[in-house]
Amino acid sequence: MHTNLRDFHGSRITVMGLGRFGGGIGVARWLASRSAQIHITDLEPAHKLAASVTQIQDLIDAGTVTLRLGGHDAADFADCDLVIANPAVPRPWENRYLTAARDAGVPVTTEIGLAVERLPDRGRAIGITGSAGKSTTSAMIAHILRELKEPVLLGGNIGGSLLSELDRADPAAWIVLELSSFMLHWLKGWSPHIAGITSIAANHLDWHGTMDHYVASKRQLLASQRAGDIAVFADGLEDWPANPGVRAIRLRADEGIEGLVIPGRHNHRNAAMAVEVALSALARSDEASDRLRPSTETAVRSFPGLPHRLQLVAQHRGIRFYNDSKSTTPEATQLAVASFAEEPGVGSQRIHLIAGGYDKGSDLSGIAGLASSLGGLYTIGATGPRLDQLSGNRTIPCGTLDAAMNTCWPRLKPGDIVLLSPGCASWDQFENYEARGRRFGELVGAMIAG
Repeated sequence: MHTNLRDFHGSRITVMGLGRFGGGIGVARWLASRSAQIHITDLEPAHKLAASVTQIQDLIDAGTVTLRLGGHDAADFADCDLVIANPAVPRPWENRYLTAARDAGVPVTTEIGLAVERLPDRGRAIGITGSAGKSTTSAMIAHILRELKEPVLLGGNIGGSLLSELDRADPAAWIVLELSSFMLHWLKGWSPHIAGITSIAANHLDWHGTMDHYVASKRQLLASQRAGDIAVFADGLEDWPANPGVRAIRLRADEGIEGLVIPGRHNHRNAAMAVEVALSALARSDEASDRLRPSTETAVRSFPGLPHRLQLVAQHRGIRFYNDSKSTTPEATQLAVASFAEEPGVGSQRIHLIAGGYDKGSDLSGIAGLASSLGGLYTIGATGPRLDQLSGNRTIPCGTLDAAMNTCWPRLKPGDIVLLSPGCASWDQFENYEARGRRFGELVGAMIAG
């Protein structure tokens, strides 16, 4: 993982993947501030990356950054001092461009790899992963710490780059990192002082190839923990061992924090993990933990939620519209449906679910099995036909999000809930889950306006 380049002045660095989430932009700007020469290459054509290119246009004009968009060239990877790969590059162990770098003796790392190498104090690093709930749990932890007047930075898979923020950070700041299985695959040799695992279920098998590989990547979060570190495990992970000398905290199925702003029993469990992680960071004894617990639980109850994660978009004539576009796994969709079905006076028959999208190879039978109990299951995207087949043709095939909204709108009654919780990635029809969620909000607004 180590780059062996402490001073990037004059270094020729290839960044593999400009992307649209800010990681490529952030690392390019950070490297430019260190007088590196940066070459960014991306498979996507220029017109699809126009917004990202605009954000580094000044570096391009200055000659600090050059671009190769719409394809890669192996020479860009073999003839440089360092390659920084987007961690989501599929099957990086056999990618021919990364292989070209390794064959030429060029070190390969990632933006998150650079960031963790430069943490001012690993003892204040918190890492969270899981198949569902990791974004919300990470944000809850950061929220608790801020409410308790602790300096904190939140980064990793939740978006953007921490590199420039680390340069300006309070040395005493807690660094909370949401870490995906892709990121963890690259982070061999590093683990945070406090690790939390929210859940494990089949996900991203199109990338990993097997469930064993997916689980092994998730376990990297714990692999390099040392004596005195802390690992917090959600219920269902009893067979996950902690390293010798690591304090293991194992949550029970019945542990949860109620009275939250955001809905759902699964969020009660996310909050319980966030509280345990925050207490592990702040309390050095059981007595201190007991003393801090009430204020920690009060803090998490005020957490307002994250965009695209069970976000209430609008209420109209007694109908509620929720954007849960960040739901990219079947388990997350099932949890979202359950969170409303549990509400008094609602029940699953009042829920109109919009689901489907890019096919990651996940088991969609759990979503399909909901069809007969819902007010409607409106399918979109590449997985729509499979959801319909798995449900015994009980879905309402729509194909697109626009069509789904047009189809469900005349069927809605006061007390109903329209829930966009796709259970699949967005890449077949949208640039990312955020674009999908924004489109949902636009459609809701237009239909309410009338």
